[in-house]
Amino acid sequence: MDDIGKLRRKARARSVWKVLFGFFIKGLLFVLPLGLTFYIIASGIRFVDSLIVFGDLKIPGLGLAIVLVSITFVGVLVTYLITEPISNYFERLLNKIPVFKLIYSSIKDFMEAFFGDEKKFNEPVVVQINELGLKKVGFITQKDLSILGLEDEVGVYFPHSYNFSGEFFIVPSKYVKPLQLNSGEVMKFTVSGGVSDLK
Repeated sequence: MDDIGKLRRKARARSVWKVLFGFFIKGLLFVLPLGLTFYIIASGIRFVDSLIVFGDLKIPGLGLAIVLVSITFVGVLVTYLITEPISNYFERLLNKIPVFKLIYSSIKDFMEAFFGDEKKFNEPVVVQINELGLKKVGFITQKDLSILGLEDEVGVYFPHSYNFSGEFFIVPSKYVKPLQLNSGEVMKFTVSGGVSDLK
């Protein structure tokens, strides 16, 4: 019986260390890139300051300004000379593969709806589902469905709770009630299964 107790204590101790080690790794992954970024920028500022000498005159903050402008300039170069052309080339290439094109473009459009310039999930609504008054929280993604021959209906996306997925329904506009709330908070509320508080 003592042996079983010892084994259980050892197993608990191992699981505690495993959890603590997991937290340490997560902390390291957060702190290390941040620390290295600050270290590299600070080193760059010191280096630039040592190069810029106007006799005995020192201009405070000039090194910082030069480093910030240089980093921004590199960002512009990477975006317009490297990232966009390569990205556009691969996108054109992928769009030539029939089945892959369908899957890729669907996922890309979905991700752009969340993070792109034209976010789609910014109109939270509550929709009455049945005559008993059952309601679901969703987001209007299409207001004009006339191309489908549907005049008074809208497209609503319903995210699943605790999941990165959802369902798309076309519902009559009269059952859709806009929510005057922050769309990010509504998304968090819905994905958390109503556990998160709405602010």
